[in-house]
Amino acid sequence: MPEAGAATPQMLRRVNARAVLKAIRSIDVATGTELMARTGLTRATVIAVCEDLIRRGWILERDPLQDSAPRQGRPARRFELNSRAGFVMGMDIGAATVTAAVADLRGNVVGRSSLPFRTTDIPASERISTVDRAAGLALHAAGATPGIVLALGAGIAAPVDRDGKVLAAQHFWSLFDVGLRAALKDLHGWTVLLENDANLAALGECWRGSGSGVDDLVVLLASERLGAGIIESGRLLHGSRGAAGEMGYLDLLEGVGSADGIAKLAREWFAAAAVPAPGPARGRPAAASRAPLTARQVFDAAARGDRTAVVILDRLSERMARIIASLASLVNPEQVVIGGAVAESAAALLPRIIELLPRFTATPPRVTASPLGDAIVTAGAIRHALDYVEANSLDLVLPTPYSGMITTA
Repeated sequence: MPEAGAATPQMLRRVNARAVLKAIRSIDVATGTELMARTGLTRATVIAVCEDLIRRGWILERDPLQDSAPRQGRPARRFELNSRAGFVMGMDIGAATVTAAVADLRGNVVGRSSLPFRTTDIPASERISTVDRAAGLALHAAGATPGIVLALGAGIAAPVDRDGKVLAAQHFWSLFDVGLRAALKDLHGWTVLLENDANLAALGECWRGSGSGVDDLVVLLASERLGAGIIESGRLLHGSRGAAGEMGYLDLLEGVGSADGIAKLAREWFAAAAVPAPGPARGRPAAASRAPLTARQVFDAAARGDRTAVVILDRLSERMARIIASLASLVNPEQVVIGGAVAESAAALLPRIIELLPRFTATPPRVTASPLGDAIVTAGAIRHALDYVEANSLDLVLPTPYSGMITTA
């Protein structure tokens, strides 16, 4: 029996297969030389791994390029990921809505759906049923069936430990402790990877957002409630029970006082300030005195010069500067990203946040707004599922046999 930590041939095969799949996922067609450069493996190892993955259906071999100029030796072999050999699913399961996205093995979304929950506090069976219907609609949009799903990544608005267990220490968190992994395994045979939604947002931002190449990163989901996903030295932080990045401490932070998000406060503060006074409301949007504005409308009003909205954006900017400064003191990130559905609007806060940060911290990070919008959690969930598939490719059986050679058109 090998010593603990010793590399076995089987372990090396897994590591090498994962490295090749990860490398080839980002290239249209790769030669052995290109895969050597991206993985650090020898030519013999790359070719052996590719041939094994071809037999298993994960990659395809293209015909060699036909060069008009005479060349010595064999033409370079060319390999391509079989991106439709199987699919993954990413989910964003909030308190009010579930969004499901089906993606191929390159991470390209081919089907998406969203469904509301009837109410926030519904029975576990109803929540599971709604999640399952959203998954079915996304598969239908992709023209696919449940049997093609190799893994499902799901983000929930509650702490999740390294083993995928939900921390149900608060009532709101307990709403997500519904036995989803076992239920979908029983229904469809799916492997479900539960994770905190802000953690998945951090993975998504590092993969396809503004955090690419950043090893020390915090992503703040900031719409209704604040939550943070923390990447430290390239690793996602969970904490002992999965609660790293929970923002309950903001109740105690001077000038903040709660974990309420940007969208929620923009609406509430504007509504509180928009009580009609005697006489005309100069400079105020006509709708302000008749119906509550959405957060986007508050930001739009500020852009038009509405005085109340401008003051609210300034308050939000100072509040976010204090929050980001607290994170800078705790984990010292290189970059903090404001993400979620509010990200596009929150870009208007950045100049004032950046101006204020040095007042509150000696180590101000770079602050950006995510370009991923409300797709940030599903993007991270897809990436999480792809990572699982790549790590376990030698154990997974693909749903359909594929030919190992395709011909260049």
